[in-house]
Amino acid sequence: MTAASAPPDGSLSGAVPGSASGKPVLRLDRVVIRFAGDSGDGMQLTGDQFTSRTASFGNDLSTLPNFPAEIRAPAGTLPGVSSFQLHFADHDILTPGDAPDVLVAMNPAALRANIRDLPRGAQILVNTDEFTPRALDRAGYAADPLQDGSLEAYTVYRVPLTSMTVTALADSPLTRKEAERCANMFALGLLSWMYHRPTEGTERFLQAKFAKRPEIAQANVAVFRAGWNYGETTEQLAVSYEVAPAVSAFPAGTYRNISGNLALAYGLIAASQRSGLPLFLGAYPITPASDILHELSKHKKFGVRTFQAEDEIAAIGAALGASFGGALGVTSTSGPGVALKSETVGLAVSLELPLVICDIQRGGPSTGLPTKTEQSDLLQAMYGRNGEAPVPIVAPRSPADCFDAALEAVRIALTYRTPVFLLSDGYLANGSEPWHIPDVDNLPDLHVEFATARNHTGADGKPAFWPYLRDPETLARPWAIPGTPGLEHRIGGIEKADGTGEISYDPSNHDLMVRTRQAKVDRIADSVAPLEVDDPSGGARVLVLGWGSTYGPIAAAVRRVRLDGGQVAQAHLRHLNPFPANLGDVLADYELVLVPEMNLGQLAGLIRAKYLVDAQPVTQVRGLPFTAEQLAVVIQEGIVSVA
Repeated sequence: MTAASAPPDGSLSGAVPGSASGKPVLRLDRVVIRFAGDSGDGMQLTGDQFTSRTASFGNDLSTLPNFPAEIRAPAGTLPGVSSFQLHFADHDILTPGDAPDVLVAMNPAALRANIRDLPRGAQILVNTDEFTPRALDRAGYAADPLQDGSLEAYTVYRVPLTSMTVTALADSPLTRKEAERCANMFALGLLSWMYHRPTEGTERFLQAKFAKRPEIAQANVAVFRAGWNYGETTEQLAVSYEVAPAVSAFPAGTYRNISGNLALAYGLIAASQRSGLPLFLGAYPITPASDILHELSKHKKFGVRTFQAEDEIAAIGAALGASFGGALGVTSTSGPGVALKSETVGLAVSLELPLVICDIQRGGPSTGLPTKTEQSDLLQAMYGRNGEAPVPIVAPRSPADCFDAALEAVRIALTYRTPVFLLSDGYLANGSEPWHIPDVDNLPDLHVEFATARNHTGADGKPAFWPYLRDPETLARPWAIPGTPGLEHRIGGIEKADGTGEISYDPSNHDLMVRTRQAKVDRIADSVAPLEVDDPSGGARVLVLGWGSTYGPIAAAVRRVRLDGGQVAQAHLRHLNPFPANLGDVLADYELVLVPEMNLGQLAGLIRAKYLVDAQPVTQVRGLPFTAEQLAVVIQEGIVSVA
């Protein structure tokens, strides 16, 4: 994007005066900005603050934080590059954007790691102070890209961010090294000027964040203002840009920007309040799930108890024990942790107690890619236990949807007395979008009734308690809190006799119990809304079926195809076990079913096996979400193939 043209998908309605400097303002309908630098440069903080101000301004937005996989890679190297991408618009959007219109590169490594993603004409703002011979060598450059002509396809703004930051803090008590760490605030101030972002919120945030060190707070505010003032006065930047609020994109209500992990934590708290049960989280820190533990630990006033265990096995054991004691038991983890928890998940299946397992998926196998996203735990959630141990699976489709998915997972767990997997992933967990804060009174009523009296008459004619006497509609067993007089019963992992719960090795009883536990999970489909299909024309012959975080890229790709005249249908699964009751009928209506997922075709395999439909997987395992463009190409090819 140059001063005389809009981004590839933007709109330009003309230049109008709009700043104190008298510089013209170009109006755009959307922009994609990527902040990139060393993992110590504060790119996530910078991106978060720009996002918060953008949300308060009223734009629709979607973000993609991208963390280094190394805990602390050598400074200035490619493995140490951290980035934050933000897509904001004056209309509703679905993804963080395919490619940046603007790249802020704090050092040579950040430029090299991200340059291949930029379209021709994109803007690059570089911190020239960091383009030293040593830094260039560390990043793998044989020559300085700012001098060798390799960036001629882009509009490059050369800004000495570090030295200007140090100059702005000449009267500060900070050391030079401490002053240099504020350079990200100079970049934030400059970008805030370029895109007319509100500044008061950022200054309040800095004052609060560094309240215990007022000299640091004052320094960051001063540098932030210096960056803004630089934009006003420099001749490099001839114009600024305006992206109007997305007024028509949002129904009336109160909104806030929210990440997936935060929404999930809030959903669990809401479920606890709506069920009347205390919330207990047993967790062991693991990327990218740790934020759920961090957030829930702040909410003791809502009856939340968090337990950081010594390992994953202890964490889920404590959560299941809490469920046995009458609490809402939850454990959070990622794929490697699920592997360790699998035995206790099987125990929960056998005990038939409610338990929510939040799996925030990441790249695998083994330790894999701790900070990169993937959807490769579906089959592990489906089958990753010994014996016949069916577990329901729920998957959110966006960061804000993690709130509703958490409520749904708890509903199923409490209603059917079963462990439930909630499959989020790193893309949803760390990404953010506007969230319409719901009216609490409109949230589902999740209250449950504990067993309080004996429920059976024994052979001797006396009242007895049968812990596996089932609800005829849901097949759920009674939930009896330990210590309730007369409701003593046996627990453990060995097979239980139907009704009485006594240890049983009888072959016929085992067959009955296995089939009953499966039937209980199957009955969940009766309480699940039918799968909705988006097929405006009614004449589409191609269906794109997704699950989880692929929703945004799929929906954006479908929009592009339809704008080009293509007919395509879209459906998205929240419930992966059991599937919605009408899924088979939906699949039968289309000649070609495409299944995009960030694995090697796990959902496609399940669809093929259950419905005998030749579902075609569309896969990638790059640690990054699909782009709308790459899916649009696949969909167009699919439409041609059935024409």
